[in-house]
Amino acid sequence: MPRSDPPAGLVDAAADGLHFHVHMVSDSTGETLMGVMRASVAQFPGVHPIEHLFALVRSPRQMERVLSHIEAHPGVVMYTLVNQDLRRTLEDRCAALSVPAVAVLDPIEATLSAFLGAPAQGKAGAQRVLDADYYRRIEAMNYSMAHDDGQGDDLASADVILLGISRTSKTPTSVYLGNRGIRTANIPLVPGAALPEGLERLKKPLIVGLTASPERIVQIRRNRLVNLGEEAPTSYVDAEAVKDELIHARRLFTRHGWPSIDVTRRSIEETAAKVINLLTEHRATLKS
Repeated sequence: MPRSDPPAGLVDAAADGLHFHVHMVSDSTGETLMGVMRASVAQFPGVHPIEHLFALVRSPRQMERVLSHIEAHPGVVMYTLVNQDLRRTLEDRCAALSVPAVAVLDPIEATLSAFLGAPAQGKAGAQRVLDADYYRRIEAMNYSMAHDDGQGDDLASADVILLGISRTSKTPTSVYLGNRGIRTANIPLVPGAALPEGLERLKKPLIVGLTASPERIVQIRRNRLVNLGEEAPTSYVDAEAVKDELIHARRLFTRHGWPSIDVTRRSIEETAAKVINLLTEHRATLKS
């Protein structure tokens, strides 16, 4: 049976998998499109998008440049456009080129509109308005940076406090949470060093312990020392010493009733998502 021709824009398989062109057309920054596209393509192993991002497309002239590029490199088109004329131009030309085009927010907005009984605002870049939420996230980021690795005070005003031995992803998780508007402090657990006075009496912040397997901690610490040019033997990378640190940390979390998360096989995003779920439960408990 003869093999059918591949769709336009589908590049032949290379050594690292199949490649295809994907065009993201937005009247805003395009961040939403980029996130949706990458999350969707991640479900297809061995497939790699050749990304073309067109942001702040708000005039017919800009649209014509976009369409010329799509015609030269046909592939999947994903878009978020509120201007009906620009949408129609893009859709008609893609149809003429036999190129699939998807308005990624339409199903969500239609569902919300039906549920709320109100039409969508139809304003380009509406999610980027400098509102109170924007400034709250900036303030949370500043707080998280100022309270990294045991620095700063005023822990009582934190939303989340992360505890963990060295190399348990405390800093990147704090930064990620701060970017989500969650005021996050992180405190290292160092052998022989005391915790900040009064930490165990704090009620408002959610205190979470981060752990990992000893093997993972040793591996990361060794890589860190190599990068620093320090290869002399030290208890910092001694397997038994690391096990003792982790045992002490877990006992500490258990003694105070602090939830803990094993980050060994978790990405920063997955760890942060778990923290956010715990924070939601914590806040509900405080209100009850």
